[in-house]
Amino acid sequence: MSTPQLTSDQLADAIAEQAADKKASDIVVLDLRGAIGYTDLFVICTGNTDRQVKAIHDGIHQALKEQHGLLPRRVEGLAEARWVLMDYLDVVVHVFTPETREFYRLEQLWGEVPSRVYEPAAG
Repeated sequence: MSTPQLTSDQLADAIAEQAADKKASDIVVLDLRGAIGYTDLFVICTGNTDRQVKAIHDGIHQALKEQHGLLPRRVEGLAEARWVLMDYLDVVVHVFTPETREFYRLEQLWGEVPSRVYEPAAG
């Protein structure tokens, strides 16, 4: 059974939902359409420790694989788990520890693009 293809926005929401489920904080979606050519959206979030960063990665990976049959094109940074990058082509996920997120400041780097804070649905 094949699942219908997700739009970039639906994929970003699914990723953000899984990150929130693993207690990620400061979940932000940056809309890079029109700014760069290699992806549509960044989902950026924070895990308090390298262990939580890995758990957020694992949760996103498992859910997208099981629910949508999607695997990332590549994953970087998992060994140290201070900044894990998951490339789903249309959406690139960045899971940071607080210190690493502050150091790289991706939101400021892309400050001109539209962005939204992900708010999990109450429930």
